[in-house]
Amino acid sequence: MNSKIEIEGYAALFGAADLACDVIKAGAFRDSLIRSRGDVPMFVHHEPRLHAGRWTETREDKRGLYVRGEIDPGLPGAAQARRLIERGGDGLSIGFITRVAEGRAGGGRLLIEIDLLEISIVEQPMQPLARLNLARALARAA
Repeated sequence: MNSKIEIEGYAALFGAADLACDVIKAGAFRDSLIRSRGDVPMFVHHEPRLHAGRWTETREDKRGLYVRGEIDPGLPGAAQARRLIERGGDGLSIGFITRVAEGRAGGGRLLIEIDLLEISIVEQPMQPLARLNLARALARAA
């Protein structure tokens, strides 16, 4: 398959605890998205050598960090990303640096400000609700 694959979903959900009991506060990505102008790399399993495409839209809404992007077949991680999605892998995971956080009663952190470094396609996301909800070219082929 030589065409680009369009994907979209939520890379993070506000108010939902991840497997480390961390919770992201609404607005946590705002400053980072302004600084990066929404230019956030797309990797597979957080591996920079598996660069798979580009996120054409990254924005916060009431639910979380919504992303839309394209897997580019000319990039080194594209084939692996496509295979992962074809096998039902629909997880999204963020690579980030915590700027501001506070402890939560019962464990984990409330992440108040985050520098977003990358968003990866993964099999098992740290935040179980962070998932793709659409892979256009693959859905048409199926």
